Amino acid sequence: MTEFSPKCLLRIVGRPVLEWQLRALAANGVTDITVVTGFGAEAVEQALRRMGPVGERVRTLFNPFFAVADNIGSCFVARDLLRGSDAVLLNGDTLFEPAILRRALRAPDAPITVTIDRKPAYDADDMKVSVEGTRLRAIGKTLRPEDTDGESIGMLVFRGRGGAVFSDGLEAVMRRPDGLRRFYLSVVDALAPAGAVRVASIEGLSWGEIDYPADVARAEEVVRGWGAAAAADDPAPLTQPTPPPLVEALGGA
Repeated sequence: MTEFSPKCLLRIVGRPVLEWQLRALAANGVTDITVVTGFGAEAVEQALRRMGPVGERVRTLFNPFFAVADNIGSCFVARDLLRGSDAVLLNGDTLFEPAILRRALRAPDAPITVTIDRKPAYDADDMKVSVEGTRLRAIGKTLRPEDTDGESIGMLVFRGRGGAVFSDGLEAVMRRPDGLRRFYLSVVDALAPAGAVRVASIEGLSWGEIDYPADVARAEEVVRGWGAAAAADDPAPLTQPTPPPLVEALGGA
């Protein structure tokens, strides 16, 4: 399904995942958007031009390291966008309803906020989190079950100095011998002990990460559950939220 096209262009209920993301951003007043591309960069750029209003003002930034680096490479090439402004960081394969971003943006101010969900059990591929109240203690795929309190859904919010702190952490990790092979959330894990990272729970709201063929069918069910809002052609806000400060959304392609 993704031999010739990146996951963000998989069609879910008639629209690419990327378009659903852009519509959710628009529904929350976010219009300053950068998509980090890699594999299939030209296809992403062409798709954006076909998306009408939601894709017209989206910038793209090519990650030349996509074939040799994990997702930390996409963050690294976009690190300067995170400095000096509030920002949202999205994984390119995370499908989410607009209310999830709304809840994340309305969470109490913190330099870095990680959106999390909870479920009865977690598997080896889940990006698990350990928390104390709303403070993040640790994040990673290898956390023990007894230390796991939820999972990251692939959406971070940076406020104030948070983007700069994260960018500095990226550079430090990329200098390590294994830096290219790390997840960008390993940077957040390293920053957590200092107390700058908080979590915002999105329990009760619908989202899906697309990693396997079965995830596509589940994503279709998620979107159909949004009902009339999902079928609408107008990407205008579904409600009238208070627009956040300047936000850059980085969707790893």
